Amino acid sequence: MSKKIFLCSICNINSGTCNEDCKFCSQSVRYKADIERYKQKNMELILQEAKAAYANGALGFCLVTSEKGLSSKTLEFVCSIAKILTKELPQLRLIACNGTATLEQLLILKEAGIKAYNHNLETSKEFYPQICTTHSWDERYETCQNINKAGLVLISGGIFGLGESHKDRISMLKALKSLNPASVPVNFYHHNEALELNPNPLTTDEALKLIQLTRDMIVDADRIMVAGGRELMFKDRQSEIFSYGANSIVVGNYLTTSGRAVNKDLEMLHSLNLEVAKSVK
Repeated sequence: MSKKIFLCSICNINSGTCNEDCKFCSQSVRYKADIERYKQKNMELILQEAKAAYANGALGFCLVTSEKGLSSKTLEFVCSIAKILTKELPQLRLIACNGTATLEQLLILKEAGIKAYNHNLETSKEFYPQICTTHSWDERYETCQNINKAGLVLISGGIFGLGESHKDRISMLKALKSLNPASVPVNFYHHNEALELNPNPLTTDEALKLIQLTRDMIVDADRIMVAGGRELMFKDRQSEIFSYGANSIVVGNYLTTSGRAVNKDLEMLHSLNLEVAKSVK
């Protein structure tokens, strides 16, 4: 594992407008979670967030929308953002995360300056119907295949702690391995009181072992990224994730929840003699 830690920042450019029924997601309109909802974030605010992320050491900047797939309107919006950010901050790796997408759509994003696309499998094919019924796991897998065909960097991972079995975790990781992702986001379920899904929470030791399992099973991935749920899952043991195989983290806020202050993460890395990556492999 590289001793240089890759930092990524998330920008929620469209929030809480999704009609899907994913039981783990507070952005679905079905569950009426108490979150901020808007259709398009102001471009100046997006640019400010991108500049702040880069100033804090983030090389990845992910443009996220809350909808099932990449609509023509969203495609146009993301492309317009990408063109501006590419001009203003050419050092950033722009990542799109806009749901299921066709090969044609992904090629348009690539032309606009998007370098990578994040689309998680979330869980195993077998368990997926337990957490979502409005679209299939196969659609997610096909989108990941399209990302590879488009020549974009594939970022794909999943969520642990949804109530899945260990067999489901193995199945998901095997499927991810078959896609050969460059980066694997490892998320831990964060319960919102509006959501019906409320499984028994993982212990910190279990979560650390799942990071190790991910690294052991997807050995060719450049990065194992600990993303959503990090602060709540690990609390004062966050520094341990790197000894279990993580070499990337999301810094700053998440989609609908606040993250830890970036300076705290930078202090943690410094205390562990871990460097912040200055370039993307």
